[in-house]
Amino acid sequence: MRLAVLDLSYWPPEYMSGQPRFGDVLAAWVARGLPDAELSVIDIDQGAPIPDPSEYDGFVVSGSDKGVYDDASWMQGLRAFLLSAKSAQKPLFGVCFGHQVMADVFGGKAGKVSAPEVGVRHFQIDGQTLPAHVWHQDQVTQVPPESHVIAKADYCPVAGLAYDFPAMSVQFHPEYPADYVASFLRRSRGTILSEPFTDAALAELDESSVSADLFAAQIRDFFRNALSQGD
Repeated sequence: MRLAVLDLSYWPPEYMSGQPRFGDVLAAWVARGLPDAELSVIDIDQGAPIPDPSEYDGFVVSGSDKGVYDDASWMQGLRAFLLSAKSAQKPLFGVCFGHQVMADVFGGKAGKVSAPEVGVRHFQIDGQTLPAHVWHQDQVTQVPPESHVIAKADYCPVAGLAYDFPAMSVQFHPEYPADYVASFLRRSRGTILSEPFTDAALAELDESSVSADLFAAQIRDFFRNALSQGD
């Protein structure tokens, strides 16, 4: 199984020194559920070309500092890629911005809805209420056709989607270890977010009980089932 992680994120290097890039963290989490998968991280935001859907068995679309309404250099190419991947029945899994842009491309809507949500929030997933790490301000605001909600929270009613074609996405960040986010917050304190807001998020992370395997079984089953049906 050859999977590509499309890394669409960029943060100033002074906040990331000594830390793995977001795409590498996402790939490491995917490997928890799919240890036998061959994973490639493609740094789209750094200028790497978006691959053709035929080049891999499936794709993971990362979070981003951008929104679906931004005019990033790669935005139109990503939108065209998602439509091509759907036509080719290539499995797609989106996280945070990936969740939003997939919904937007596939007939729903996404956009800013509130103040930033950073830290730990609780979501209803598979009949359980589970904590997850979050960092976002945008949300999916209209459920796309050919999809249904698989995760939600009081503040975020469309926190996860499964599609009638091979695609799935979540608003939260199952890939983020608490110390990874906390390191970024401490370095950026008072710049990206206000000091009080940062300190509140850090307090939540310090008390975090988020599982490192959050949603790992779901992504395993998603890709294995999608690819077995394509054989």
